Amino acid sequence: MLNWNDPTAEFQVNESVAKDSMANHETEVTSSIEKINVTEKTIDSGIEIKSDYRKVNGDSSPASTAHDMKPVRAEDKRVINGESDVNQLAPFKYPWAWNFFLNANKNHWTPLDINMTGDVQDYHHKLTVEEKHVYENVLAYLTTSDILAMRNVGLAVMEKMTAPELQIYQARQVYEEALHTWTYQHCIESIGIEQSEIYNRYRVVPQINQKIQLANRKINSVLRADIDLKDKDELDNFVHSYLFFAGVFEGCWFYNGFSPIFALQRRGLMTGTAEQLQYIMRDEVLHCAFGIRVINEIVKEENMLLDEKRLRNMWDECEAAEIDYAHYILRDPVLGYNAEDHIEQFRFIANRRASQLNIAEPFPGARNVLSWLDEQANMRKEKNFFETRVTEYQTGSALNWD
Repeated sequence: MLNWNDPTAEFQVNESVAKDSMANHETEVTSSIEKINVTEKTIDSGIEIKSDYRKVNGDSSPASTAHDMKPVRAEDKRVINGESDVNQLAPFKYPWAWNFFLNANKNHWTPLDINMTGDVQDYHHKLTVEEKHVYENVLAYLTTSDILAMRNVGLAVMEKMTAPELQIYQARQVYEEALHTWTYQHCIESIGIEQSEIYNRYRVVPQINQKIQLANRKINSVLRADIDLKDKDELDNFVHSYLFFAGVFEGCWFYNGFSPIFALQRRGLMTGTAEQLQYIMRDEVLHCAFGIRVINEIVKEENMLLDEKRLRNMWDECEAAEIDYAHYILRDPVLGYNAEDHIEQFRFIANRRASQLNIAEPFPGARNVLSWLDEQANMRKEKNFFETRVTEYQTGSALNWD
């Protein structure tokens, strides 16, 4: 069972000391190596030249001498603002981050593993106009969202981490966001939907654009390499931005955003697309859990207090955007799914994320109206070897949602 809150040596520096002897009377010793202590003693007259050299490993800079370097200690590491060597993986201070990386690599897949033949038939011959509207606009939103997520992790978050075990998982996360983008493109191309039209919907459909622009406003201010996280205001802005990204963007909007397609899957429609979204959702759940764990660690290490008013405004903005989006994609309900269910489920999941972040629930009393949604990430697939490639998700059934 994967527990998100608790997932799964010192060395000695050897100095080389070189001794050089010079003959023939008094000799002036010149060396390009820094920090050489020389005592001269002429051999013929009883004077001996003794040199204590420090091995510099090809760098004459005093700051890089082996003598000045100390072993990395786990207790000196920090999530951000750390000063230990970011290039040295062990000893671990955050073994849970390394376990996220190991679990992510067990979950490897590609969109080419899933047979899309049935989806082609469903889209062109079985889906109603209303169901096509839902399907197309969910993909239109997701295609842009995962690119935004990829850029945020790679440019705004990963390079701020000062413990390599954190960066290594986030490097995997960047890859996974790119893989998800490929997946949406593969679905669109396989079915034969006009790509330029579907990709441009986020620019021309206000309800989709609103969510993207809200995310950009929350994220763009930290897409800078020169942020000084020792500055209180910069640190506060970074943590609230990352909290939005992990808790809402990935934890609510992505998680809840797949449910309209899963509703079609429950009726035997668009099962290939839905299966790919199941794999994506399992990745995103880990992304969300990792981000929440990192935020909690930063708040503890930096002795921070989160701004309750700022958080309340964030939830209100995100709920309003989700309401508009739900009423657009589900302007006409489809069998077994409607806008009210989508909105209520967003509120329920938002409460779950808030609880994990140790902050107040934004929507007290929200109901779990889509109790089947969690099953999508816990479902284990059994494949006919001759029908398709085996795509068993090794840790999917072991996810601990609470």
